[in-house]
Amino acid sequence: MSETAIRLIAPSGYPHDRAAMARGVARLREAGCELDGLEVLDRSEQRYAGSDAERAADLNALATRDALPDIALAIRGGYGATRLLTQLHYDALRERLGSSSTVLVGHSDFTALQLALHAKSGLCTFSGPMLGADFGAETLSEFTWRHFWDTVRAPAAQVEWATTSDADHLDVEGPLWGGNLAVLCSLLGTPYFPAIEGGILFVEDVGEPPFRIERMLYQLHLSGVLGRQRALLLGDFSQCRPSSYDNGYGLVDSFAQIRRASAMPVIDGLPIGHEPDKFTLPFGAPARLQVAGGRAQLSFSGYPHLPPGV
Repeated sequence: MSETAIRLIAPSGYPHDRAAMARGVARLREAGCELDGLEVLDRSEQRYAGSDAERAADLNALATRDALPDIALAIRGGYGATRLLTQLHYDALRERLGSSSTVLVGHSDFTALQLALHAKSGLCTFSGPMLGADFGAETLSEFTWRHFWDTVRAPAAQVEWATTSDADHLDVEGPLWGGNLAVLCSLLGTPYFPAIEGGILFVEDVGEPPFRIERMLYQLHLSGVLGRQRALLLGDFSQCRPSSYDNGYGLVDSFAQIRRASAMPVIDGLPIGHEPDKFTLPFGAPARLQVAGGRAQLSFSGYPHLPPGV
């Protein structure tokens, strides 16, 4: 098996936890990966991993490099990707990456790039682990590590999880898409928000109180986005705690309200977001969702994956 070529990209925040980045680099090398783009780990400008031009160049370079990496891996999230959207070379990226097997992966603020690349270039990317917080965690999640490699090395994958949803005997198909809820809502009404019909939408977030979560879900509902989807999957909502003013209102209440308002299947428990254990999900790939007996099953295929032997 040949070495997996990984190119590091830094479209958002600067690598504030250098120890985590070093652990991530070491683990990937130990797994037989060859890493390129390490210079992004030395960049910082205010809260960003370099200037807007430098960070956009990380992505645009994928359209001009002589040899594409097997994986383009975001080092972390934070904020900053939205500032790059007007600077990306969408036509060139579509031409170079559209028929390639390159896996472009990240989550959190990376959602902005996933939305834009799908809307403007039709590219399928991945919501999944990043270099620092995931591969560089003090204790590596075997769940996350195993599912990442199992997914990107196969033409199709299937995941299962426990859910408390009462949407029993659900069986729907559609494009799988989603990501960070706040980032999704921030791009509504822009050219960088994809018009996906009949999709399976997944959302997650961190540090947002329950009433803000409900407000953002209402934004998706009132704008018609939820009504055009076949199901809504709820990922992890980390550190999303109510305050004393909420008077007993919490996340469970906000999700129940969206179920009532949207009258669509809302399935909870999906391991995706800002917790150690997370699935790797292809944004834009054809998928099938089945729910029965307190278990949800999601299968997907037709996404970029590593060639045999990599």
